[in-house]
Amino acid sequence: MNIQLEKMKQKQECETRKRIAEEKHREWVHKKREEERKERERKLSKEMAEKATRELEKMQLQEKAEVKYKEWLKKKRAEEAEKKKKEKEQEKEREAELQEKKARSEKIFKEWLQNARNKPRPVLNGYGFPRGKSAGLYFCTYVVT
Repeated sequence: MNIQLEKMKQKQECETRKRIAEEKHREWVHKKREEERKERERKLSKEMAEKATRELEKMQLQEKAEVKYKEWLKKKRAEEAEKKKKEKEQEKEREAELQEKKARSEKIFKEWLQNARNKPRPVLNGYGFPRGKSAGLYFCTYVVT
């Protein structure tokens, strides 16, 4: 009977150890799952933070690009306005030069016209000779034999 008691005692100890081992295993599995869940949450929050940072950088870069584009556009428009202004000034200068040239030409033409009226007329009785004078008569005679 002693042996049976001892076997029973051993069996109970074995079952107790088994229960304790199972309990420890369950606790370990629970702890492990909790750690894995926390790790996933940490990774997810880290990824979200990185994504937010990238989005922020992207937005800032886009804003900078927009500001630079606006500055470039403003500069380009100013250059265009300056160019048009210079072209208008050059056109006015050309027009003024043409007016001046035209006025000078008309003045010179009127002076010439006044002088042409006062000049003596050439002699019209030239009889077909240069300067109205005969340079001599030349007759060619051919003898036919």
